[in-house]
Amino acid sequence: MRPNIIFYFTDQQRWDTVNETVTPNLMALASEGMEFDNSYTCQPVCGPARACLQSGVYATQCGCYWNGIPLPDTIKPLAEYFNEAGYETAYVGKWHLASDRYPGKGVHCEKTAVPKDRQGGYKDYWRAADVLEFTSHGYDGYIFDGDGNKLDFEGYRVDCINEYALDYIRNKTSDKPFFLFLSHIEPHHQNDHACYEGPKELVPQYKDYPIPDDLSFLKGDYEKMYPDYIASIDRIDKNVGKLVDCLKEKGIYDNTIILYTSDHGSHFKTRNSEYKRSCHDSATHTPLIIKGGAFKGGMRDERLVSLIDLPPTLLDLAGIPIPESYMGKSLLQQITGTEEERDCVFIQISESQCGRAIRTKDYKYAVRALASGMTQHKASVYFEDYLYDLKRDPIESRNLVKDASYASVRKKLRAMLVREMVNAGEEKPKILPALFARKK
Repeated sequence: MRPNIIFYFTDQQRWDTVNETVTPNLMALASEGMEFDNSYTCQPVCGPARACLQSGVYATQCGCYWNGIPLPDTIKPLAEYFNEAGYETAYVGKWHLASDRYPGKGVHCEKTAVPKDRQGGYKDYWRAADVLEFTSHGYDGYIFDGDGNKLDFEGYRVDCINEYALDYIRNKTSDKPFFLFLSHIEPHHQNDHACYEGPKELVPQYKDYPIPDDLSFLKGDYEKMYPDYIASIDRIDKNVGKLVDCLKEKGIYDNTIILYTSDHGSHFKTRNSEYKRSCHDSATHTPLIIKGGAFKGGMRDERLVSLIDLPPTLLDLAGIPIPESYMGKSLLQQITGTEEERDCVFIQISESQCGRAIRTKDYKYAVRALASGMTQHKASVYFEDYLYDLKRDPIESRNLVKDASYASVRKKLRAMLVREMVNAGEEKPKILPALFARKK
């Protein structure tokens, strides 16, 4: 019997927010499954990261390299593979892959229903909004069902979005297994309010919560925003607990695989003028927990994992053949020894810059083009931008990109980055020495 699979997805959640204090329910899942300590996004911005998950290829390969580029019709989306394998497919929450980028051109459903042909193949249950932060705030808002009917909700948004997923599970009557993609916007800041919005009753208890070391030596808005941010994650965790209880009440918990992760992290305006779109671990390092199937026993795993590895992993867990076009490495095959571990995670960075980076276990190496990331998504010439020795400097406080003693390290990492870019279908670039060394 094929397992049910739930992909539990948050937005802008740092890896170091999962612990016994804030997320006891996630820790309980980890105690049954496997927690991956070195999970990184392949694109630290919302829409492109989601496109990578739904397409199985890098953002430049599927064409969704900026926010506001819909998933193209030419790419078979993840849900279709599950549909063909006899699964029910359900999607709840933030989509961010339907509206076009430029005002007055193409399809715009930022505040209206996502058309059927832009719902990514999720055909059995749809409770979502394309740009959820435009149809709601931390409290109250609306989403749409698959037929375009508006559904109002009242209360803290995490609770309400989670409840739509529970409704699907409770009311499901068919014998088919299901693939449920549950996509929260929290703990992402509310754009039009320019702040994080935690549940009001929880925020005070986190007013003295410790600031991570990789933020505290830089200027940012973490002192003001971190209590709301952590309170929001606390509430997400409570809803993970509600999901687990629902699955147990339905009698299907043991046959349900749960994968929990986020699209990227948050550096709280320490590395640039906003929260993401940066090569640093604060923006790229994410939590990852998988419970069920071969992922059991409460193990911690230190292998490097990319967000691009999750689409093939999901298909593999369902016994569905992995398309040759997929760029990731199935974690199921990695832990069973049939697939090699990766030696680095490749990261494409857009909008804030036209940049590329790799993250190995020991180093971070990043390059950027001179052109604006809002007008150019690829380049033939890049300049070295950052080098961090992560063993000596895990908080990325000292940029070594012009340090002569690391010349051989840069040469090796440069070759590795070029390899990854070519593997992702990009032209072989010219990478030149840094023009100057950025301090942060």
